[in-house]
Amino acid sequence: MNSSLSQSQLLSRQNANQLLDSIEAFLFDCDGVIWKGDKLIDGGKKLVFVTNNSTKSRKQYADKFLSLGISVSEDEIFSSSFAAAMYLQLINFPKHKKVYVIGEQGILEELQLAGFTALGGPVGAVVVGLDQYINYYKLQYGTLCIRENPGCLFIATNRDAVGHMTDLQEWPGAGCMVAAICGSTQKEPIVVGKPSNFLMEFLLKKFDISCSKMCMVGDRLDTDILFGQNAGCRTLLVLSGVTTQSALEDPSNKTQPEYYTSTLSDILDLMT
Repeated sequence: MNSSLSQSQLLSRQNANQLLDSIEAFLFDCDGVIWKGDKLIDGGKKLVFVTNNSTKSRKQYADKFLSLGISVSEDEIFSSSFAAAMYLQLINFPKHKKVYVIGEQGILEELQLAGFTALGGPVGAVVVGLDQYINYYKLQYGTLCIRENPGCLFIATNRDAVGHMTDLQEWPGAGCMVAAICGSTQKEPIVVGKPSNFLMEFLLKKFDISCSKMCMVGDRLDTDILFGQNAGCRTLLVLSGVTTQSALEDPSNKTQPEYYTSTLSDILDLMT
């Protein structure tokens, strides 16, 4: 075996069942694990879902799961759009201040549910997520808010460089939009999505399960696996999304999951 894989074990029937016996909850990423674009990856299972994709609200995610034949409640979904709204609540962000969003409907819906106004008025925070309709005006206005409004917050839902917007292609991710604002403001954002531990705090409060009893299942080393490792979770990489076998084996890769396998359906096949 390549020495760079010395810390990672290929999932087998024996270690899969050992893992199953030792944990109480699986945390699943969505894009690249449960689906690619709008195509379901065989083996989806209802548990807890943690996603950096901010384009959808929790309700929109529940609807997408249902369209793929999986029944998931909004309370089982933790998205970076939800995290952005919860961060503002946690810091007691004044309700009279407005939030400028460079992003899509998911962020707007979650902010509204949390009682924040995302249009007009003096802007006290700029939230940047994946925006397929990004334009110069949005970058210009977001930059002015951050640079010229005293104390204006710069919040990023996540910094994923690419994402699976279709089942065949990787498209630019939220990290591209965030990088543009970083460049124009010369400021670094508060990141609320994976691999930040911010989402994990909500998971722990809701489910009352220790991190050592959770297993994070994802397709990205720099977000999913790092998120799990930072929180002290068990980790399982699936090679059905962004991270390839060659990237995992690359000697320069320093993020090693505890286990890895080709696709989510392997978990169900082996854990019998």
